[in-house]
Amino acid sequence: MRGMNRPDPIAKKHGAELSVDLKETITYLWPYLWQFKGHVIWAVLALIGAKAASLLMPWALKEIVDSVDRSLHPELYLPVLFIIFYGLLRFGSVFFGEIRDALFGRVTEHAMRNVGLRVFKHLHSLELAFHLDRATGGISRDIERGTSGISFLMRFLMFNIVPTLFEIGAVAVIFAVTFSIWYAVITLVAVIIYIAFTILTTEWRNRFVREANQADSSTNTRAIDSLLNYETVKYFNNEQYESDTYDKFLEHWESAKLKNRLSLLTLNSGQAFIIAAAMTVMMLMAAQSVISNHMTLGDLAMINAYMIQLFIPLNFLGFVYREVRRSLTDIENMLALLKREAKIIDTPNAKDLNVTQGHIRWSQVDFAYDKERPILQHLTLDIPAGSKVAIVGASGVGKSTVARLMYRFYDINKGKIEIDGQSIHSVTQDSLRRAIAIVPQDTVLFNTSIRENIAYGNPSASDADINLAIKMAHLEQFISSLPQGDKTIVGERGLKVSGGEKQRIAIARVLLKNSPILIFDEATSSLDSHSEAAILDAMREVATGRTSIVIAHRLSTIIDADKIVVLENGQIIEQGNHSTLLAMQGRYAQMWALQQQEEK
Repeated sequence: MRGMNRPDPIAKKHGAELSVDLKETITYLWPYLWQFKGHVIWAVLALIGAKAASLLMPWALKEIVDSVDRSLHPELYLPVLFIIFYGLLRFGSVFFGEIRDALFGRVTEHAMRNVGLRVFKHLHSLELAFHLDRATGGISRDIERGTSGISFLMRFLMFNIVPTLFEIGAVAVIFAVTFSIWYAVITLVAVIIYIAFTILTTEWRNRFVREANQADSSTNTRAIDSLLNYETVKYFNNEQYESDTYDKFLEHWESAKLKNRLSLLTLNSGQAFIIAAAMTVMMLMAAQSVISNHMTLGDLAMINAYMIQLFIPLNFLGFVYREVRRSLTDIENMLALLKREAKIIDTPNAKDLNVTQGHIRWSQVDFAYDKERPILQHLTLDIPAGSKVAIVGASGVGKSTVARLMYRFYDINKGKIEIDGQSIHSVTQDSLRRAIAIVPQDTVLFNTSIRENIAYGNPSASDADINLAIKMAHLEQFISSLPQGDKTIVGERGLKVSGGEKQRIAIARVLLKNSPILIFDEATSSLDSHSEAAILDAMREVATGRTSIVIAHRLSTIIDADKIVVLENGQIIEQGNHSTLLAMQGRYAQMWALQQQEEK
């Protein structure tokens, strides 16, 4: 996908509420399909071969029947050549069809891979607010159904619907030329009524398909959310509550599926009636012609074979159309993700951040997640290169927001944030985030081994670098105590390791990333005293020679900071080192006294 220069009609549109029609979908997907134009061309040739064989089979059957009809040939003989030819045609129609599917399968699978990758990359490019608002389970289902819909749409639209319509036209011409114009008229009228009925009824029932899909996504999202919070459910003895809530989602899903099924019954019954009526009329006409000697038994067999050959795929065409509409609905949800443009983007002439010292300066910064509730107000903060600055304050004053703004997960409303004199809004996000490493309050690990989780800080790191990071993060003793060592799987979200061990893994990641600016976001707030002391030692080693911002709840962990900043109502009310702030007898001194009393 990288390096493909092509128009992107989907991504340029605004708003996920826009619908996606067939033309728009094909326009978007065609460049991915045409990457394998050789496969597409050979698949089309195989399709032509399969359809040619299918159209010749009823004619060959007519010749066989007429050859053994005593009224036409008193001395019967076995039409060996026609029988062999008929067998070859039947084999050829299947064989060429399989060749077509095999060739085009490679094309559709590659398109699914590329589109799925594009959506995945686009999701990572979207701002943090999008991911906080959207449910991960629902998004995963949208992608899953969307990529499957692409495969179905491409294969059946290009190699079933269009060829079937061509076959209908060819059969109508054969009927008109060989027998009577009325056979062609009945065929075409039946097909037109069938297609019109299918389209109108499918459009009517499409809302039930959407409702069922939405119910399916909501049910899946609820299940994933509950299972991810397994421990919380157990803490509050809410297993029955979770089951009851999940059952309500399942009840809605069941109701939606029932409506979907009943509407499908209406559609299938109507289609069957149209086909049965057309076949009955044509068989009556053909039988009357045989009785009056205007047709041979071979002609009757030929008409019957064409009718069966025509209406079986026509019946399948109804299923394909329904599935195409469903696929478009599924693809719509997936491509709607691509329609959403990222709100945090690089400026047109953004350059890479060049960190020479690591001097950070905030100038009159205002920020709010919600306009009605400001978080930071006129925040001015100077963080000298190589210094350790701690940010403290009550919950909700904006301490963690500082870290999010440094990473540019959100754009500030007013003011400027600079690193070595370069505004973080004028440099590329990639270079900015490479320059910063963080040890978060709640380290989330991937469900892989300890070593792979550490290596995530720098996937290209050598084994020696990883081993050094393990040593500097004081993980050696813990890893050596495990039967499988650093190959031990940590479990989903790292649930199989303790908080202290997760924080050490986070520190090891930071070491591998080797960024000049470090952020410690309440990295020890959930640890016991012993673990906290070990983590603090590791943090000091990691921070040596780097600019570090420590967001702290426990004041005892930041008494060695070069500067301590006290936030209140989104503003700095005090700043200085530990001794200076205690001497001021202000807010910091009150917080210190309170925590000292609580620890006694």
